[in-house]
Amino acid sequence: MNDILGKIDDLVWGLPTIILILATGILLTIRTRGIQFTKLTIAFKQIFKSTSGAGELSGFSALCTALSATIGTGNIVGVATAIAAGGPGALFWMWFAAIVGTATKYAECMLAIKYREIKPDGSVLGGPFYTIEKGMGAKWKWLAVLFATFGVAGALLGIGTTTQINGITSAVNMAFKTETAFALFGNEYTWATVIGGAIVTICAALVIIGGLKRISKVAEKVVPAMAIIYVFLGLSVIIMNATKVPAAFALIFKSAFGYEAAAGGVAGFVLKQVMDSMQKGIARGIFSNEAGLGSAPIAAAPVQTKEPVEQGLVNMTGTVIDTLIVCTMTGLAIVIAMCNPEFTANGITGVELTSKSLSFDLGGDGVSVQFLLMVCLAFFAFTTILGWDYYSEKCLEYLTNGRMKFVMGYRVLYILMIAVGPYFTVEEVFTIADITNGLMAIPNCLSLIILSGVVAKETRSYFERRDRGELL
Repeated sequence: MNDILGKIDDLVWGLPTIILILATGILLTIRTRGIQFTKLTIAFKQIFKSTSGAGELSGFSALCTALSATIGTGNIVGVATAIAAGGPGALFWMWFAAIVGTATKYAECMLAIKYREIKPDGSVLGGPFYTIEKGMGAKWKWLAVLFATFGVAGALLGIGTTTQINGITSAVNMAFKTETAFALFGNEYTWATVIGGAIVTICAALVIIGGLKRISKVAEKVVPAMAIIYVFLGLSVIIMNATKVPAAFALIFKSAFGYEAAAGGVAGFVLKQVMDSMQKGIARGIFSNEAGLGSAPIAAAPVQTKEPVEQGLVNMTGTVIDTLIVCTMTGLAIVIAMCNPEFTANGITGVELTSKSLSFDLGGDGVSVQFLLMVCLAFFAFTTILGWDYYSEKCLEYLTNGRMKFVMGYRVLYILMIAVGPYFTVEEVFTIADITNGLMAIPNCLSLIILSGVVAKETRSYFERRDRGELL
């Protein structure tokens, strides 16, 4: 199964997809005149600005809802799997994809508000499906349907359910080593996995049944607190190992461009190392920050605002927070440990690699680090489960023309997938998530390229009016 999934993953995340995603970000960076560099300060100020207009959520709530879906296992487990599979250079490609992806996130969220649909009861539905259908025309509806279908499949089979619960139970099992409960298909599962999985499934079910407003309330409280705790943990590693940071950065850049492989003098191997780093870094980067994936626009669409550009600015900060800050904490901790000859990974990956690296960097017996990592991962992944349930429900709502009986049935299926998630392997769930993420990104990025002129026009108009003092 892993071999089959690996081949599909290589096909989906081949050179054409990588070029498409990076080209989208670069094009939008040019057409918005480097908005992620020139307007980043304004964007962070905009987060806490009160807004008014049609919609269901504040800008801050929408950002937290989007971050609840992005800051999850990708930041702790995904970074580790990327480095394990693609080498330390994968972290560089995560950074590169995030920098250009910030412009992508801005554009897709801004367009989601411009083309959203407000229903008679005041509820709002928007996202890449309406951006494609309304922005590109009815003849492109098939592409919108394709995106929504991949969105439902991605949430149900990968990024929303199995990867998140699998990450949580792996961390719980690592922190609370218990006896084996049962064996299945040659794998043994402990009581920690069984009980932890059941508790998370029940808690998720209680929130999911409450819908968007309950999800956003949980996200507002949990996401900022957990992000601060985890960043503090990462900063502790950097401060305590400050002298090793330059060597870590050197290893990242050498690996990213195949310098180590070049020393062996085999050109084919050099190209393979670079491609592996690019593939794993960009794929896991998108898994983490979701720039270009088309998910964050679904959370941005219900914002109470009259200005699409303003919420685009707010949401683009999510990519900076997620990848350039939180993922960097994990990546540097792992690479700093790898720079020490006394550190041995012994083929481990996922949360075990992150935990072992943090414990090695900070010293001590590692028990406290394991427990703190478990808490952070549990809350991060739990909110991601909630966020992706919302995304996929909106995709399904679009596909079924708002027939809520299908949505209610889907919630039951979603909860069942959470329940079985702990019993897949880490490699399986992340490969499936990579595949579905890539399939979502392709139609979304195509629409962003085609509508890049609209993005440029809206952006220019907003800042011209802002400079004239026409906006409060």
